[in-house]
Amino acid sequence: MLAKELDPRRHAAFFHERQPRTPCLVIDLEMVEARYRELRAAMPAAGIHYAVKACPEPEVIDTLAALGSSFDVASVPELDLCLARGVTPERISYGNTAKKEEDIALAYQRGVRLFALDSLCELHKLSRAAPGAAVFCRILVSNEGAQWPMSRKHGCSPDMAADLLTEARALGLQPCGVSFHPGSQQLDPTAWQAGCDRAASIFSRLRSRGIRLSLLNLGGGFPARYDPAVPGIDEYAKAIDAAAREAFGPQAMDFMVEPGRGIAGDAGVMWSQVILKDRKDHDDLLRWVFVDTGRFGGLAETEGGAIRYPIIAAPERGGPTSPVILAGPTCDGVDIIYDDPPVCLPSSLQVGDYLGFLSAGAYTAPYAAHCFNGFAPPQTYCFGS
Repeated sequence: MLAKELDPRRHAAFFHERQPRTPCLVIDLEMVEARYRELRAAMPAAGIHYAVKACPEPEVIDTLAALGSSFDVASVPELDLCLARGVTPERISYGNTAKKEEDIALAYQRGVRLFALDSLCELHKLSRAAPGAAVFCRILVSNEGAQWPMSRKHGCSPDMAADLLTEARALGLQPCGVSFHPGSQQLDPTAWQAGCDRAASIFSRLRSRGIRLSLLNLGGGFPARYDPAVPGIDEYAKAIDAAAREAFGPQAMDFMVEPGRGIAGDAGVMWSQVILKDRKDHDDLLRWVFVDTGRFGGLAETEGGAIRYPIIAAPERGGPTSPVILAGPTCDGVDIIYDDPPVCLPSSLQVGDYLGFLSAGAYTAPYAAHCFNGFAPPQTYCFGS
């Protein structure tokens, strides 16, 4: 299947027609739909639970809900957003492994019956606040190959996972499966192998204890196309299918994925205005360009050069390009978007021009600080529905 490509011209046309105040995030809902359909076609047997945290825009939720998507939420406000858009609680999983007991109780009261855990403390909270609910345990796996690793904070060892799921049954819960996350923006399609192998060992151990698990949650990790060399979703699907077959053999089970960036990322462009061009010395060859968004305005994932968004200039400026250090508007010294290596922008770039950060639909606007230094977070606009 040929993947739909982001078309900056569609975004530019909307931006110039509407002329919204910058910074702003513009989401193409047709791209959201295309990415969902591509994943559904590549992995027809998997339940797709869109990770709401990636881009919790109501129109994105509406688009995906109409396509039949389920949803992974990390908080009660995300749960209430989904419910308010007509998503039934049966299509919602509460995937955060560190929840307040009162939030577990609220989710349970609202009808959610699928929860994640990775600790004894969380297990006891679930047993009290969500009696009889289905639970899956997240395990630790390597995130090598991911541009935004998630390998330390959430998850536990396979030994602990087996014991937690065993104890879950004793506490009246329904132990249903295992989850893992290979890391966000995972560039290696074979990265799911280790998680499948570890999960299979837990399935086997629980079976010997009289507990039959049925769910393998493969997490997220599916990438946005910040670089044309990023593998296509079909390549990931084939590698994951091979990994699951090797680990589990013919064992029947339910599969679940939690894509966020892979669905919303390519749908968005973050628009920002150039507010300053600077040099730190008369003889400096390297320019500084300041824009009206930055690390605190939604571009947090540029830290350490982890995520490098393709950038376009508007109006288009021909001629040569030159390296610049790109910085945000705040007074904080870490508010530097790209400096090592710098980014190449048109040498003719002027104050008042706009820059579009492409494939910025995921983990941008939700990351923005609320009025740090007095700067308002970027507004989000959707089109194409």
